[in-house]
Amino acid sequence: MSAPSASPSSAAPSSVRRAWMAVLARTPRADLEAALQHALHDFPPPAYDWLRPPEIGLAMVRGRVGGSGDPFNLGEATVTRATLRLRVAEGAVATVGVACHLGRDRRRAELAALADALLQMPEHHAALHEQLIGPFAAQQAAQRDARREDVAATRVEFFTMVRGD
Repeated sequence: MSAPSASPSSAAPSSVRRAWMAVLARTPRADLEAALQHALHDFPPPAYDWLRPPEIGLAMVRGRVGGSGDPFNLGEATVTRATLRLRVAEGAVATVGVACHLGRDRRRAELAALADALLQMPEHHAALHEQLIGPFAAQQAAQRDARREDVAATRVEFFTMVRGD
C-alpha cells in the first residue's frame, strides 16, 4: 500500500481517508502517541467531545475457501472503536474522527480517532501526514515486504510429470 496523498483538504476523498485510517489502525499505540505529540508540539491540545467513547466488542471474521471461493465464518476477533468530534469556534464545521482496530486498547482508539479528525483539517493535514502517515505507511510496507520475502523463501513448487504420450 502506498502512502496516501498529502494534499490538504477539509473533505478528504474517501479512498485517501480510508488509506490513512488503515495506517492508523495498524500503528502501535506508543508510536502513535509519540508521533502525535511531536506533530502537535506547537499547538494547544485539541478539545473534543465523544460521540462514541472507546468501546470493546467483537467482530465476525470471514474467510473464503481457497482464498477466493465460498465465504464462511472463521471466528470472532476483539475490536475497539471510537468516534469523537473536535470542538470548534462558533459557526465553524466540526470535524469528526473515527477509529477501529483489532485488540482491546482504548487509548489507541482515542489517539487514532483524534489523528483522523486532525488530518481532515487543512491547518494540521500537512504536518500530520508528513510526521505520522508517511513514516508509518513506509514502515508497514517494509514489514509487509519482509514478510512476503520470508514466505517466498519457503515456497514449494509442485509439478506433475506426464507419463505416456
